[in-house]
Amino acid sequence: MSRFDGRVVFVTGGSRGMGASHCRGFHAEGARVVIADILEPEGTALAADLGERARFILLDVTERDAWVAAVETAERDFGPISVLVNNAAIIEPDLTLIEHRDPEQWRRVVDVNLFGTFLGIKSVIGSMRRAGGGAIVNISSVGGFMATAGHSGYCASKWGVRALTKAAALELGRDGIRVNSVHPGTTNTAMHASAASPVAGRPNPDLYRGLAVPRVAEPDEVTRMVMFVASDDAGYSTGSEFIVDGGYLIGTAVPPGGR
Repeated sequence: MSRFDGRVVFVTGGSRGMGASHCRGFHAEGARVVIADILEPEGTALAADLGERARFILLDVTERDAWVAAVETAERDFGPISVLVNNAAIIEPDLTLIEHRDPEQWRRVVDVNLFGTFLGIKSVIGSMRRAGGGAIVNISSVGGFMATAGHSGYCASKWGVRALTKAAALELGRDGIRVNSVHPGTTNTAMHASAASPVAGRPNPDLYRGLAVPRVAEPDEVTRMVMFVASDDAGYSTGSEFIVDGGYLIGTAVPPGGR
């Protein structure tokens, strides 16, 4: 049997990029997958490609009523939710210091990344209890450990996701619901287009020569970690942080002028 046979997996921001990779990975291991996103054409196409064990649900993660309706639809079509991947996120479109940042733009980043994660956790608790337990995987970032000037909203939200994860783990553990966070480094997705090279829209490899693993991640590398954390293989882990960053957080591996 595959690790997720018969389980219902709900992925936010699932229409493209890392989220789509997560949807494909869980589906390949037997899950019934809910692709939740505001990107309807991409999500509908992905659901059609995956087939009968997948469906798209239109969801703005910042809207409480939309969450309630989405969970009800998922339960009606597939059954109680066993896994939630809070993947939906945005980043400021430019590097702007706090002094000059539009407050509404900053608030939107925090609303999607942090408030959306809070609503996701809140909304699936009842469903996971009906499933007999479950796993919540919150996608944070290396930006949840260290700050970047010009991306104050993104970093604040991703640090917040770490703390929210731990609080939720303490509250939900006795219900058989584990809550963990995954922290990717730079990954080859549309979100990192600002760091893209002219070649195929990929992140510029020269920016990552100093990493212990001197390249950016591919989405499926993050997916494999997410699936491990969500699976019974990680059944004694909760409130923990799982890092997928090629060594970014440990420091520079190659000195200036080195190989």
